[in-house]
Parts: sequence; structure tokens; C-alpha cells
Amino acid sequence: MPLKIDIKRCTSCGICMDRCPMDIIRLNEEGIPFQLYDECWSCGVCEEDCPEKALTLILPYLVR
Repeated sequence: MPLKIDIKRCTSCGICMDRCPMDIIRLNEEGIPFQLYDECWSCGVCEEDCPEKALTLILPYLVR
């Protein structure tokens, strides 16, 4: 599932990258997180643990 990242709220702390069990979140050269590839488990850890609430996990309607 794709992540929506609000770059205005993100402080580049790296918590999302550290907490992701699939290790799919990386920081680019500017320190902005991005999803490396589409093997997300949709666990929501990145969204829950983000102190700035800058991440939103986009779930299909039937998964919600």
C-alpha cells in the first residue's frame, strides 16, 4: 500500500524508517522519507509512531 507523506509536517527524524518491520522506508538526500518498494504489510506502525503525524497509510476500502 502506498504511503502519503506530508513533507511540511515531517521533521526527518527517521522513526518511521527504524520502526518499519519490512524495512521499506528510506530517507532521500533531503531527509524526506519515501517508500522504497511496494511490499508494505499495511501494519500502520509508521503512521502510529510518527511524532508529527506526517504519514498516512492509504488502505483500500475493503481493508479498512
